[in-house]
Amino acid sequence: ITSEVVDRVYKEYMGDAESPAQVRDGLLDALGDVYFVISAVEVARYHRDAGNPVYFYEFQHRPSSLEGVVPEFVKADHGAEIAFVFGKPFLAGDV
Repeated sequence: ITSEVVDRVYKEYMGDAESPAQVRDGLLDALGDVYFVISAVEVARYHRDAGNPVYFYEFQHRPSSLEGVVPEFVKADHGAEIAFVFGKPFLAGDV
């Protein structure tokens, strides 16, 4: 990896971060892209190249059930959309 690539990646995710919260948010965005987005886009491209329709979305709505449970900077965790897509049949009992 060249220093130019490192500089571009740093600027993309950290930008002009001036606070620890901005650094945290940039790092979370970078890790989310590495662990989820890059592989999801790659799989979507394979499906597209095979002639299949592909739909891609990013769920960012913070469920009200997270209030007081997770920090405010957490918007939507992996799988948070399940209750919104299917209703709440998978959420039995106190949630």
